[in-house]
Amino acid sequence: MRDQDLFDKIDLHLIRVLHTVLTERSVSRAAVRLGMHQPQVSAALRRLRELAGDPLLVRSGTGMVPTDAALRMVEPSARILRAAESLFSDARGFDPATTAQTFRVAASDYLDPQFLPALVADVKAQAPHAGIEIHPLSPDGHYSERLAQGEVDVVIGNWLQPPGDLHRAELFTDPVACLVGRDHPAVRRGWSADDWLAAEHVAPTPLHPGARGVIDEHLESLGLARNITARCAHFGLIPAMVAASLLVMTTGRQFCERYAGGLPLAILPPPIDFPPLTYYQLWHERSHASAAARWLRARIKAAAGQLRTA
Repeated sequence: MRDQDLFDKIDLHLIRVLHTVLTERSVSRAAVRLGMHQPQVSAALRRLRELAGDPLLVRSGTGMVPTDAALRMVEPSARILRAAESLFSDARGFDPATTAQTFRVAASDYLDPQFLPALVADVKAQAPHAGIEIHPLSPDGHYSERLAQGEVDVVIGNWLQPPGDLHRAELFTDPVACLVGRDHPAVRRGWSADDWLAAEHVAPTPLHPGARGVIDEHLESLGLARNITARCAHFGLIPAMVAASLLVMTTGRQFCERYAGGLPLAILPPPIDFPPLTYYQLWHERSHASAAARWLRARIKAAAGQLRTA
């Protein structure tokens, strides 16, 4: 079959059926999601199998699993559907009350722990039919690529120097503070810079080998290094570790304040001067003019603006 002949047999509805069947791994569940009768989905799947020259879904035990060829189709089909949605949503005007668009935000839990829950609640309150996905920050740090491909709409984080090839907007700044257990010796006697550097520190697990957070980047610029003896990929678990040990957590004061009231913790100023942590939202030129994307960025800004009053 010539490429043009093949292309002429493909429509957006078939792509939607393809993506739904492959992600649900079930014709019956796909039919429910699509609001179709099961025989209609089965007929569409037969057409897709003919077009692909591949069974796409095969039996495995009591269920169905995608073939290797089908697995390679999942993300391209998702991109096609997102592009089609974007193509017409801005043309007819974006209405959060009726949109069924899915918004994708990449962020870590090292922000204020109330930020992401507040953002999700706000989006769902104003856009009840929309979806929202919170993705972890990419371990390879290729934010521009993920944004360009539509895998995420916005990346939120803090950088000493944010990537220069992306649009950005500052969300808030936060002074650096240290979180320690209430019985930590520094609570009683204070500490010098040498004491602080020698203390046992806990830090987030690097996103990729050799990666440094902003605290260690700044220390390196001063020719200093702290004594990190514990790491954890889940930032929200670290305060409980600190409360039960002599570990020191150094991060934004706002994050520390959220936990200090509920755990036996104390907040101390670091004996070394740090610039405040600056949090940004980043986005790609691809979505810069999109009405839906502008609305999402406004919701992110509003959620960040509420942190100090929460």
